[in-house]
Amino acid sequence: MEEILKNLDITTNHAGTSTGLNWINENSNGSTKSFSPVNGAEIGVVNNTSKSEYNQVVLSATEAFKVWRVMPAPKRGEVVRQFGDELRKNKKHLGKLVSYEMGKSYQEGLGEVQEMIDICDFAVGLSRQLCGITLHSERFKHRMYEQYHPLGVVGIISAFNFPVAVWAWNAALAWVCGDVCVWKPSEKTPFCAIACQKIMATVLKNNNLPEGVSCLINGDYRVGEFLTNDTRVPLISATGSTRMGRIVGAKVAERFGKTILELGGNNAVIMTPDADLNIGVVGVVFGAVGTAGQRCTTTRRLIIHDSIYETVKEKLTLAYQQIKIGDPLDESNHMGPLIDKDAVRAYESALSEIQKEGGNIIVDGGVLSGDGYESGCYVKPVIAEAENHFNIVQTETFAPILYLMKYSNITEAINMQNNVPQGLSSAIITNNVREAETFLSHAGSDCGIANVNIGTSGAEIGGAFGGEKETGGGRESGSDAWKAYMRRQTNTINYSDDLPLAQGIKFDF
Repeated sequence: MEEILKNLDITTNHAGTSTGLNWINENSNGSTKSFSPVNGAEIGVVNNTSKSEYNQVVLSATEAFKVWRVMPAPKRGEVVRQFGDELRKNKKHLGKLVSYEMGKSYQEGLGEVQEMIDICDFAVGLSRQLCGITLHSERFKHRMYEQYHPLGVVGIISAFNFPVAVWAWNAALAWVCGDVCVWKPSEKTPFCAIACQKIMATVLKNNNLPEGVSCLINGDYRVGEFLTNDTRVPLISATGSTRMGRIVGAKVAERFGKTILELGGNNAVIMTPDADLNIGVVGVVFGAVGTAGQRCTTTRRLIIHDSIYETVKEKLTLAYQQIKIGDPLDESNHMGPLIDKDAVRAYESALSEIQKEGGNIIVDGGVLSGDGYESGCYVKPVIAEAENHFNIVQTETFAPILYLMKYSNITEAINMQNNVPQGLSSAIITNNVREAETFLSHAGSDCGIANVNIGTSGAEIGGAFGGEKETGGGRESGSDAWKAYMRRQTNTINYSDDLPLAQGIKFDF
């Protein structure tokens, strides 16, 4: 790992606050140690951002915004293109760091960096398409149109499970829109953030651009509060738990700021009698155990038609017996560790709660120990039979626990799918076009993402990502999500020699 950090130009005792190329290091707000869940080893120490450091960061960002916002959008896109090219050069190194610091498989680490590259490509094209609309005025010789302007400083609060990609989803779009960014990553994965910040800072330097276009702050929730309470930051994009989102949403709304909230998921797959079980089982297993169940799009509930229930249960049980758990940098393993001991305790608590509520565990769990499991963060994936109304089923547990339940008709299945507080991702496995279209209709899934014949996990950057209900309602990444990073303005131009008023109002004197 020392070689990976060296290749990314990272020291293991590094200041955690950056105004771009400039790293400031007051060390007056404590420090955070980063430990790898892979082997429990300490990666290094990052100093937490103090309030005075934070103010330096925001000053740097606001000054940079004055320069960045007047650059033509395609020129901003060119800078983002260069950032994407640097990510390509560093893909292996950054992918390994993601895997080692977060615990996801190396293939998933590479996939996360590829998401960053993809959103850069998307943003480059978008930089030539930031369009408004022209409207017909009711007044003679008047023209109306709508246009979009940059907001200013965008605060990005990201979670540990996608330590680099979700930041890039936000930052790449914000940059081409003319905004500058201040990033507060998870305190559990600070070195991934430092690596990304260094790469972007170099790109800015090579283009003689202000370093404050991309800034970094580090620390726990108290550092995040600097952002959420700051009226100089008009937009906060926050990814994390529903509990966190309630706090952030309320604080930002109190000062009339804007938010993009991407919060919890409790995602279900419906398996119908017409399902291709080969597709379905693979999709469910990856969705349930990928990233050790620590994706917001993780498959947590499998709703199976009663006519195929026993068959599907048997196939899943056999599939789970083949899952290899271990060092995520070893590509022969399917599943790595949970992020830390707190996550392990939450996993164990959920298993206890399943049994208390009357559930039936059919694939046993437990914490792994012995050679290769010294960190104490490796757990077995679990399959349990449960009822949709159980409190533990209604709650998002960030762990590889899959709940099985039966249904008898498609209406019942969709009602079960929808009957949870969260509304992020959903899927149906079927070759029946009527059931598929019903699932996708206004009477179907109430989630922000609804898939047919693929799982709940693995979104592409071209589509807007986000959900409904307690998932927050925000959208990131593709489609027209860029509009959230801009302010909308209506313009009316009078090119006549008179001043007619709207709605035919007369005002003569």
